[in-house]
Amino acid sequence: MTTSRALHRVSIGAAVLAIGMTAPATLVGDTADTAAATTVTAAAPSRSGSPQSTVDHVADFYGAYTDALYDSGHGPLTNTLRRHYLTADLRRSLARWEAVHHMDGVLRGKSIPIEWKVVYNDSGMGHCWTRATLTWQDSGHRVHHTRLMIQSDLATRLISGIRTDR
Repeated sequence: MTTSRALHRVSIGAAVLAIGMTAPATLVGDTADTAAATTVTAAAPSRSGSPQSTVDHVADFYGAYTDALYDSGHGPLTNTLRRHYLTADLRRSLARWEAVHHMDGVLRGKSIPIEWKVVYNDSGMGHCWTRATLTWQDSGHRVHHTRLMIQSDLATRLISGIRTDR
């Protein structure tokens, strides 16, 4: 195989990996002694959930809220999401918190996280607690995390409390 052909194959392979193809791709070698194919397969990311799950309800809220902020900033959609997912008492509490801290009380930050993750923590006495980890990237490309403890009412699945988890 010539050097230029080998470099061409390496660059094609690098391009396939860089693109992160989700469908199987076949790269066929043309060496004189074999016509074997090499298959490169990348797994497609999967998301799932249930409308009956309180944890999924919290994860859905943080996903939708973050997407809305990313797409269009604070506005009618973020307010609608707050009304749909948060109790009235929590919305009033967040308004007071935001007036004092000059940040988004749902995120406990001024910007938009680059990633979020929600996991079950505990439940009892009519409530479910989940932990949300928000990942941020600052202007220097340094990554940091905010960890929140989210309280939801089991009867309604509405989020009724958000606090920083230290």
